[in-house]
Amino acid sequence: MAEFGVTAGSFGQRETVEIFNEEAGQRVVIATQGATLLQWQNRVSGRRRDLIDGYATPEEFNAQAGVRSGIMAPFSNRVRYGRYEFGGRQHQLAPAAPGEDLVFHGFLRMIDLAVVDASTTAGGATVVLETKAIRPGAFDGYPFAIDVQVVFDVGPLGIGLHITAENVGDETAPWACGWHPYFRLSSAGIEDLELQVPARTVVRTDAGLLPLDGSAAWAQLDELPELDHRTPRPIRGRELDTAYAGLLVGVDRLSRTTVTNPADGAALNVWQQRGLMHAYTGEGLQRARRKSIALEPIEMMTNAFNRPEAAAEVSLPPGASRSFKCGVDLIDAR
Repeated sequence: MAEFGVTAGSFGQRETVEIFNEEAGQRVVIATQGATLLQWQNRVSGRRRDLIDGYATPEEFNAQAGVRSGIMAPFSNRVRYGRYEFGGRQHQLAPAAPGEDLVFHGFLRMIDLAVVDASTTAGGATVVLETKAIRPGAFDGYPFAIDVQVVFDVGPLGIGLHITAENVGDETAPWACGWHPYFRLSSAGIEDLELQVPARTVVRTDAGLLPLDGSAAWAQLDELPELDHRTPRPIRGRELDTAYAGLLVGVDRLSRTTVTNPADGAALNVWQQRGLMHAYTGEGLQRARRKSIALEPIEMMTNAFNRPEAAAEVSLPPGASRSFKCGVDLIDAR
C-alpha cells in the first residue's frame, strides 16, 4: 500500500497543509484559514480527477465567493436580519467577509486556525487544526468564548471531518455548525448526475430562504414531488436550494446522501451523524454555475438561533463540548 505524506504549502498568502499519496493519485489541500478544503483529487476510472470545486484563486477566496468548502460556524446558513435573542439579551451579528451584505454561514471561515498535529500511516493521514480566537469582543453579536478543533481524516477513498466546539466561557453559548463543499463528478456539469437524499421531510422557506415559523416549516416529501430524491433521480433542470430533514440512517448510524455519474458509475457518498442535508445546485454562483453541486451536512436548520423549539439544541453550557462528524467517500465503479 502506498504511503501517505503531509507537507506545508501556500495558496496566495495563505498557509496550506497538503496530504498526498502519489501512487494512489490522491491529493488533499487544506487552507489554515477556516480549515477550508481547497482541493481533493483521487484516481477515478484510472485517471486523477478533481472531486470538489474549491476556490480557484486567492482572490475568490478573499471574496468568499460561494463559501466553497467553508466550515459554517458558530451557525450555518442565515440568521434573520443578523439578530437573535439568547440568554435574555439581544445580539446583532455582522457579515463575516468584506463585501457581504447578509449574515450567513458564520465567521469561522475567516479565522486562521493553527495546525497542532499532522500524522500519517500507510492507510491515511490526520490533520488537526485549532483556534481560540472566538472570544467576547472579537466578533460583533457573539460575546462568547469557544475553542474550536477541526480534524481531517483522509483515507484512500475519502475524507472525514470532525468539528468540536468547547465552551470555555462562564455563560451558555449558542452553537451550530456545518460544512459547505461543492462536489463534481463530470466536466459536463450536474445535469446528468443522479442525486439520492434519504430524507422524510423538507424545510419550507420564505423568499429569503428562511424557514417558515413553527410547524409550517416542515413538509412531507410526498407533498413536494419536485424535491423528492428519496430514490436516485437526475438533477437535470431542477433548481435546489433546499434543506432535507428526517434523514434515514444505516446500521452504522450514519446518513448518506449520494450523487452518481451514470456515465462511469462513479459516486460520492456524503455522510453525517445527524442533522439535515442542504442541497444547492449553484444558480447563484459567480463562477461555474451548475457545474458542481453543494451537498452540505448541517447540524441544525437555518435560523436555529431564533427558533424557540431549537433553544435547547443550540445551547452549549460552560465547560461543555459538542462535536459534529461528517465526510465524503468515493465509490469508483471501475
